[in-house]
Amino acid sequence: MTPAAEPTSRDGADATTHVAPRRYLTGDIAGIGGVIRQRPEDFLVEEIPLYDPCGEGEHIYMLVEKREMSTLQLVQIVAAHFGVRRDAVGYAGLKDKHAITRQVISVHVPGKKPEDFPAFTHPRLGVVWTDLHTNKLRRGHLRGNRFSIRVRAVPARAVISADRVLRSLERQGVPNRLGEQRFGHYQNNHLIGRAIILGDWRGALDELLGPKPGAPDSSSAAREAYAAGHYEDALRSTSPASRAETTALSHLASGRTPEQAVRAIDRAAVEFYLSGFQSAVFNALLDERLERGELAALVAGDVAFKHDNHAMFAVDDATAAAPDSAERLRTLAISPTGPMWGPAMMRATGRVDESEVAALDRAGVTMEQLQSSRAVQRGLVEGARRAFRVPVIAPEAEGGGDEHGAYVRCAFELPRGAFATVVLREIMKPRGDELAREIEGAD
Repeated sequence: MTPAAEPTSRDGADATTHVAPRRYLTGDIAGIGGVIRQRPEDFLVEEIPLYDPCGEGEHIYMLVEKREMSTLQLVQIVAAHFGVRRDAVGYAGLKDKHAITRQVISVHVPGKKPEDFPAFTHPRLGVVWTDLHTNKLRRGHLRGNRFSIRVRAVPARAVISADRVLRSLERQGVPNRLGEQRFGHYQNNHLIGRAIILGDWRGALDELLGPKPGAPDSSSAAREAYAAGHYEDALRSTSPASRAETTALSHLASGRTPEQAVRAIDRAAVEFYLSGFQSAVFNALLDERLERGELAALVAGDVAFKHDNHAMFAVDDATAAAPDSAERLRTLAISPTGPMWGPAMMRATGRVDESEVAALDRAGVTMEQLQSSRAVQRGLVEGARRAFRVPVIAPEAEGGGDEHGAYVRCAFELPRGAFATVVLREIMKPRGDELAREIEGAD
């Protein structure tokens, strides 16, 4: 089964995720093609913590290695083991599902220590170490991630082009696009998020539960039953692992309204849908920036990002033209930013702000609709600015082979929130949604 490449909008709004770039930053270097995620061992991710646990406190910290499991599935399993609510489990970031990943999680267990619980055992999970700390681990509490990824179905000599791309990205940064994983298996998380922002509860449920091209037999029966209004049948045919779907269907089957069904969905899942909408708008503006050749440039009205301390500052005419700004851009000390729309976001000014508002409009949401949305009023959409590029740190490329054939291994570190698949797109330069097909089911 493969996810849909891009959904379509029924009202003329821009429904694309803009995951596949209109222009590659390294377009002068030929792509190597190939495939990824042939097996979990081909995609390794290790979280780089922002700090170490202090050894005391109410929160158990664990470095966990998981195999072919999403972070949200991990949270559910850990919460059940420790007998706590899911919101008592903290994590710094979402990690890929079809991979072997290592990440730190925290569990709030006041008055208890790791030895007060039975040994944690699971066929796809392992605990590397445990410790104690005084606070919950929260989203963003990580420095970055180190990736080691094998690209297969390529000759070993393709390492030459892969290395050229990585060296180029090391010098100029990589476009900070939000990857396929942000948009879900059917690449429509942003459309669910948009419907929630607009208060279109039935539309959100249709995107979440309705028929989808290419859905597997196990899912298509449930989706057809939902479309026919047979909610109990749909619920019986839906896997319990699909928590958002089963929650919504159970509420519909009990006679609740579409709004009640959507609002019953786990907050983390709803925030993920809303983030998908923010991400699609950001990606569209990133495409525009790339086509204008302004990924490493500042223009008056921009909001710039300092990579060393994550501070932001407004850019006026003098700042944009200053020689010091050009040097700081060249050395990746600063970068322009784009909007992850929400009330807490620092607004650009002038023509930059106008273009950002226009992108929001094209995605089907006006400023007035965003500001009056219940999702905003409930604190589900906060908003932020995101750098249009990030550094690629300590890149490596090597050719090799094993019992499964030749491969090119690419390794690099990215700051938190950046997607390895964006780097891989620059290296592989796949056509259409080829890479999206290989990321099916990722976080």
